[in-house]
Amino acid sequence: STNPDFGFEFDEDESQETLPPEDQTLYVSIDRKQRKGKDVTLVEGFVGDPEDLKDLGKMLKSKCGVGGSAKDGEIIVQGNVRDKVCDLLQKEGYAVKKKGG
Repeated sequence: STNPDFGFEFDEDESQETLPPEDQTLYVSIDRKQRKGKDVTLVEGFVGDPEDLKDLGKMLKSKCGVGGSAKDGEIIVQGNVRDKVCDLLQKEGYAVKKKGG
């Protein structure tokens, strides 16, 4: 009934190699959808390890003095702080493009 030699096959959780900032283009936009009319600044296009994404999100949130989150390859910063986020990302060495508006 049960195979004593059975072993579960796990997909190795390959952490994606984080590209250096100068090789990445990040898209910064303002989003209001499904947020009860509140503005958020959305940073998309990050390629790399989720931990590095969280670290970048933490830096942006602390420099802007607001809350937010970093998951699913995007950073959400509360409030309309697109220009400030763009400046901060450029100082970190990222190529930044404003999207929308």
